Amino acid sequence: MTNPINTDPMTVPMTGSQASLYQQLRGHLATLKLTAAAEHLPSVLAEADAQGWSTTQTLEHLLAREVEATEARKLAGRLRFASLPTPATLADFDFDAAPGVDPKLINELATCRYLESAINVLLIGPPGVGKTHLAVGLGRAAAEAGYRTYFTTAADLAARCHRAAIEGRWATTMRFFAGPTLLIIDELGYLPLPGEAASALFQVVSQRYLKTSIILTTNRGVASWGEVLGDTTVAAAMLDRLLHRSVVLNLDGDSYRLRDHHAKNDALRQTATGTRRPLQ
Repeated sequence: MTNPINTDPMTVPMTGSQASLYQQLRGHLATLKLTAAAEHLPSVLAEADAQGWSTTQTLEHLLAREVEATEARKLAGRLRFASLPTPATLADFDFDAAPGVDPKLINELATCRYLESAINVLLIGPPGVGKTHLAVGLGRAAAEAGYRTYFTTAADLAARCHRAAIEGRWATTMRFFAGPTLLIIDELGYLPLPGEAASALFQVVSQRYLKTSIILTTNRGVASWGEVLGDTTVAAAMLDRLLHRSVVLNLDGDSYRLRDHHAKNDALRQTATGTRRPLQ
């Protein structure tokens, strides 16, 4: 009995000239460091043969694989540089638990159009209401949109600037913090800051003023920033620059962590007393 003809282009044997041409093509792609294109060459050629693609269509599909891989590498690099502390995204944010947050406004910020106008975003509210989650989510959205982003806490920024001043690297450090399109400064007001922190924060804000955006989270209202920074004059000057072009979100409500704690306690009490409702 005669075996059926194998029509799978991935397994149909090549002629000597075809194999030589194929190896030359792979070699060209490798020389040009088009690694993803070289990796996908067999599958793209097979699909091109099966679908009857033209040479132009085949080339477009092959280079699209390389572009996808290049964009993925660039995004991974931007996310590494961003130093985001959690994998939080805006899609994960519980708007029902934060009634003071307007989803339409957050969705507008997620487009990253505010970055083109160097608009700042201030997230103000007590601990646990989602300020850092929103800041990280907006930072991730910016990185995914191609913007250079960097996350730091206010305390770490102040400490880094203090070391730079001692080691003679102040100008270099200022250039670093001026560089990213989006700088996220988290937790202003949570920890006591050293005396030089007000100057460091003011310098960073001033260098970015009207050029690039800052997202800042704080548990202290702007009226108490003089107390937070230990210098009312510097605090006023910094606020003047931050608020000139800004979106201010005042978050309130119960802490996410406290709500989770209470929910777990309620579940334990229901289990202990046998009053937990059966699953439907």
